[in-house]
Amino acid sequence: MSDTQITTRDDAASSVPRTLRVSAAICWRILVILFALYALGLIIGRIYVVVIPVAIALLLSALLAPVVSALARRGVPRALATAVVLVGGLAVVGSVLTFVVNAFIAGFPDLQQQVLRSLVGLKSWLAQGPLHINQQQFGLILEQAQQWLQANQAALTNGVLSTAGTFGNLLTGLVLALFTLIFFLHDGRRVWLFVIRLVPRHVRHRVDVAGCRGFASLVGFVRATAMVAIVDALGIGLGLVILGVPLAIPLAALVFLGGFVPIVGAVASGAVAVLVALVSKGWITALIVLGVVLAVQQIEGNVLQPLLLGRAVRIHALAVVLAISIGVVISGIVGALLAVPTVAVLNSAIRSLVGDEDEETPAPTDRDEAQPPEPERSGDSEEPGGHDAPVPN
Repeated sequence: MSDTQITTRDDAASSVPRTLRVSAAICWRILVILFALYALGLIIGRIYVVVIPVAIALLLSALLAPVVSALARRGVPRALATAVVLVGGLAVVGSVLTFVVNAFIAGFPDLQQQVLRSLVGLKSWLAQGPLHINQQQFGLILEQAQQWLQANQAALTNGVLSTAGTFGNLLTGLVLALFTLIFFLHDGRRVWLFVIRLVPRHVRHRVDVAGCRGFASLVGFVRATAMVAIVDALGIGLGLVILGVPLAIPLAALVFLGGFVPIVGAVASGAVAVLVALVSKGWITALIVLGVVLAVQQIEGNVLQPLLLGRAVRIHALAVVLAISIGVVISGIVGALLAVPTVAVLNSAIRSLVGDEDEETPAPTDRDEAQPPEPERSGDSEEPGGHDAPVPN
């Protein structure tokens, strides 16, 4: 290549402003990332029946793995510890969910009527009160709310299997989730070590640390979310019982279910409780219920969540709302439930990957809770990525 050609190319490149060159470089990289995410979304959509059970099994393993690890450290064989925790944990979780869902479904028709009466009363107050809201506009909103409630009542009482898919897909998902949970609890560490063998050896240790921290965040998130949902349901439900608000148990069940969707679920379930109190007991009781809801949520936000979650899992409220919104758009209720745990795991894992070398070794408690079995290391374990645990059969 001649000097003239080199000079011409250099002149052409230098004539483009640096801001434009940097912007173009950033834009094509963003486009590549978006295309990769789109392709990943298409793949997940095709194997949706597999992805959801595995995700549920991962959430349950985050709840049960610390117990299995604690029993194993006390000398209980890991297979026996897995069996005991699996049977006991599923029995407890299944009993609680069965009670909550049955109470909610049984009380949903009465809850629907109470909410509709609340909306009618609110319509009259808005029309006759100082705001003078147009009744035609509010009537359209009320009609849409009635249609939504009736549609959801039919789905809850008569169309459970139709909304969950065919019975065969549902049964397959349950069996897959159960078997995946067994392997996660019994051999989760070795499964993870097998997965990270796909990355280059010189970065394997950093990926291992990031994965352990991400799973530790998931453990903290699931534990804290379940505890917060229980406290919310007990606190608000007890307040409703003391005030004599009807449908206290279905409303407490609604609060418990809403607790698994951070921020949005708590606001929606609390608003329903206030509306029911308004139509059944009047303004004073409704204001007291509103105070109870706000007090419980303040205790949750300022005491329980910082105490149970800690800094590693703390996510900004805007990120939570955006994640839930995107999850609802992509996968409905399932997307709303899985959105925030996914963000929590990615937040901790990415922070670990981009962090300093001095900070990349996790605390022993994080490693024990995240992936209970300790990795077997070879003689050159001082080298980054020196995991040499046996590959699962």
